[in-house]
Amino acid sequence: MAKTAVKVENVSVMFNLNKEKVDNIKEYLIKMVKRELRFTEFWALKNISFEVKQGERIGILGFNGAGKSTMLKVIAGVLKPTKGSVEVNGVIAPLLELGAGFDMNYSGSENIYLYGATMGYSRKYIQERYDEIVAFSELGDFIDVPVKNYSSGMRARLGFSIATAVEPQVLILDEVLSVGDAKFKIKSEAKIKSMFDKGVTVLFVSHNTAQVRRLCTKAILLDHGEIIAAGTADEVCDIYDKKVKSK
Repeated sequence: MAKTAVKVENVSVMFNLNKEKVDNIKEYLIKMVKRELRFTEFWALKNISFEVKQGERIGILGFNGAGKSTMLKVIAGVLKPTKGSVEVNGVIAPLLELGAGFDMNYSGSENIYLYGATMGYSRKYIQERYDEIVAFSELGDFIDVPVKNYSSGMRARLGFSIATAVEPQVLILDEVLSVGDAKFKIKSEAKIKSMFDKGVTVLFVSHNTAQVRRLCTKAILLDHGEIIAAGTADEVCDIYDKKVKSK
């Protein structure tokens, strides 16, 4: 029996949405002291439960606002659930917002070490993989240029190259295989597939059902924060594709 890699139990996430427009911090504090702030509760996730065994690859599908990215952030530890619990066994590598930790005034080279440090890697570890990261990013001489001069695609490519220079047990992907041009997308997918051979567990958010069918063994479908379908990748992708056509 395969061991459990990720266990999500009765997870709900609630956000407070401010009903009123508040223009500055002073106004916010005054309204807060006077108890004049009014909020609307928004449940991004509602009583979500599922389990992923080691080596399984699960796709997470749903339209915008379904709660997909919120779910991944809870599993990655970026967000705490309002209710329920999440258990993750093994080293986790979340590829959520590629390049989000970059310092725009630093060069790409400097950001490799900075970004690597924010992900918990030692300088020695990054140094050993530096040439591999630069080569995979295809940035060439731009690696010594400040990141503020990069296009969004160049930043994402560098972020992907750093984040995949790891050996995690659990890999979390949020639409990251859509970065770069067509050639880089093919190379990125091949890189992820090479990690599958090492038995990595994958949670993959995408609107691309063809990718989910190729990369995943199972899938779940979220709608307004709830799981409305779960099964094999093909079964759930068929349901999602029908919903897309009926929209």
